[in-house]
Amino acid sequence: MIYLHGLGHFYPENVVTNRFLSDLDIGSSEEWIEERVGIRERHTVLPLDYIRQTKNQDVRAAQEASLYTNGQTAAHAARMALERAGIAAGDIGMVISGSSAPDVASPAEASTVAAELGIDVPAFDMNSACTSFALQMHFLSNMNAGALPPYILITQPENLTRCLDYTDRRSACLFGDGSAAAVVSPAVPSDKIVDATHFDAKPSCWDKVAIRRTGHFGQDGNAVQGFAIRKTTDALRVIQAANPSLNGHMKFVGHQANLGMLKTVCERCGIRPENHWHNVELFGNTATAGAPGSLSLHWDDLEPGDHVALVQVGAGLSWAHMMLTVKERS
Repeated sequence: MIYLHGLGHFYPENVVTNRFLSDLDIGSSEEWIEERVGIRERHTVLPLDYIRQTKNQDVRAAQEASLYTNGQTAAHAARMALERAGIAAGDIGMVISGSSAPDVASPAEASTVAAELGIDVPAFDMNSACTSFALQMHFLSNMNAGALPPYILITQPENLTRCLDYTDRRSACLFGDGSAAAVVSPAVPSDKIVDATHFDAKPSCWDKVAIRRTGHFGQDGNAVQGFAIRKTTDALRVIQAANPSLNGHMKFVGHQANLGMLKTVCERCGIRPENHWHNVELFGNTATAGAPGSLSLHWDDLEPGDHVALVQVGAGLSWAHMMLTVKERS
């Protein structure tokens, strides 16, 4: 169990619409993209003119052209989480980060986040690509609370458009940039409690989704889609079976891969539309920042008595889930 004190999100200002992608002549119309994946737009740290002119054929150049670093976008999300938690950056005793495409191989990207916030604390990465948020929660909730600082900041900066080949419609229409952050505590109580965490993986399938160093994103789309639906459905059914009294009332936040995948899971598990929180249609697949970003956007909607099942799947291949329960304020 771990206490959640604040969530934050950040999306860069530049917006890649379906019309923009269609004008790039990637082989897909606006209508095809929305009908196929349910995404209308996504955000990017890259200048739009840069994408138009280069279609991002050189990922090294994209790093230079980027308007933000991962450390900066994570820090933006962290400041929102800190404000919601009602604490200052100086109250944080540890920073953990995880990204599908970190800016640097060394040092840990968490160091760049801490530096942006102006704090000198232990900082390290805990990364499993698209499941990093749930992985971080799982490990912290199972650690000895007495060995951890009172407040910990976990961040998930995802700026994957720098790795996209904008001549490849299979990935160009799916991904967007976004970052999420959470202030958690192993000991300081909050009305929001995370428990029932779980993490697992099948490393023998690691090559189904990969970003080679200085290379473009690549995946076996059909295999990954099927995996995502199966594992999300299985995880959600496990949570439902453990909480039968919540049948029809539990809220669901899934990995924001595409809207069709999420709707299939909801149909199989009986999740009503009003209980399905998602943001993929507006921000695309933001990897591990997708689920916590969706939850952060609904922060003010959380009420005592709410139970939210959060499920992530992704590269590794990995899968993870957790339950968030909102209690009455003491």
